[in-house]
Amino acid sequence: MALVVMLSAPALAQWPPWVPSGAPMTADGKADFNAPPPRTADGKPSLSGVWQTLPPPRAAAPPPAAGAPAPLVAAPGPPAGPSASVFGNIGAQLPGGAPYQPWAAELVKQRMADNSKDNPDAHCLPMGVMQMTSHPFPRKIIQTPAEVVMIYEASGTTVREIFLDGRPLPPADAQPWWNGYSIGRWEGDTLVVETAGFLDEGWLDVRGSPLTSAGKLIERYRRPTYGSLEIEVTIDDPKAYTKPFTAKVNNRLLVDSQLIEFVCLDKDAPHYVGAEYKK
Repeated sequence: MALVVMLSAPALAQWPPWVPSGAPMTADGKADFNAPPPRTADGKPSLSGVWQTLPPPRAAAPPPAAGAPAPLVAAPGPPAGPSASVFGNIGAQLPGGAPYQPWAAELVKQRMADNSKDNPDAHCLPMGVMQMTSHPFPRKIIQTPAEVVMIYEASGTTVREIFLDGRPLPPADAQPWWNGYSIGRWEGDTLVVETAGFLDEGWLDVRGSPLTSAGKLIERYRRPTYGSLEIEVTIDDPKAYTKPFTAKVNNRLLVDSQLIEFVCLDKDAPHYVGAEYKK
């Protein structure tokens, strides 16, 4: 499955490490990730950069038994952030899980029993906004006054545009898209993004939690420090869920990295020329 191959590949930088000029530095010459975030000419926090999802916190190691020697090196502490990754399970941060409608809960069971073989990612198709947002592969944000462009290394280097020029979302009868239509606005230092107009039968996570054409995503992006980006996503899809719910994804800045080229190859090629084609 393409999904398995993708997750097993290392996220390596194509360019040699290069820290951009103007990055805040500590006294020992390293990037200061705790410094205040940079701001654009109009005073908004700059979200631009290459970002990677933080892994969920590790469980604390049990204390050593009485009389046992202390470990020579202390294990690093868990990263700050949500208590579980939503890449595999969109409801992992919620008591009781995602609030599925009965048909959606049954669909998820079927998809999990099939080992998620119909996940769009497994067929080199766009995997959807939430899977890309929570994916362990990095993404790049390019911010301008009129729009924010997101380039996701996963899913065949998908490009997403979020328009900040005041346009409304398209009407309900607009041509649906894999990743919908996105518009944004600033509320103080938070970028609020509304996305609608999805194709039916989308996937929110690896297990197959559905997103229907009735769904809407509301994302809130905050950059509290130079090295951190917080994303809070509210999923509002009354066709698939009994109530709106929220998932959170924390990111760290890859200050000296760039995206690599990513190509998803569908090796099941006979359908291009016909199953009976012979050379």
